[in-house]
Amino acid sequence: MYQHFNPFAAGDAWWQHVLMLVVAAVLGYIIGYITAKSKAEKLETELQAIKIDIDECHQSKKALAPTPPSSVKAVTYIAPVLTPVAEVTPDDLKIVEGIGPKIEKLLHKEGILTYAQLAETSSERIKKILSAAGPRFQMHNPGTWPTQSAYARDGRWEELKAWQEELNKGRTE
Repeated sequence: MYQHFNPFAAGDAWWQHVLMLVVAAVLGYIIGYITAKSKAEKLETELQAIKIDIDECHQSKKALAPTPPSSVKAVTYIAPVLTPVAEVTPDDLKIVEGIGPKIEKLLHKEGILTYAQLAETSSERIKKILSAAGPRFQMHNPGTWPTQSAYARDGRWEELKAWQEELNKGRTE
């Protein structure tokens, strides 16, 4: 019943298939040719514009006359004088109530080696150093450390000792 719809049932149907393939190939070639031709024309105009820009660049380069060497002023260079920095001997920061060996190492890594440097450092900066070192060091309160180190810097050891007896692990509580 549906055999008349089957193209393979007829013996001479092969030429219809070949004809469809040829027509599709010709249409594909025409479409590809037109597309490629328009792209090629765009690229040619772009290439011409670039060539014109290059020629203008070469002309402007030739127009710039090089300055003669005699008119160039010599630049003198003065080498900096390096003076040796005195070696700083680190103080024992563990004397300050609340600073242990690990915190002392942290402060040394940050360049705080002496009582004077610790006295000049704000407690906020010390708190940031401790916070950056991890949660084990965040519980420490460095609020009194600069004052204690100022006593040690000035050699006021008795006052430092008396104040440390009032402190509880470096805190005023």
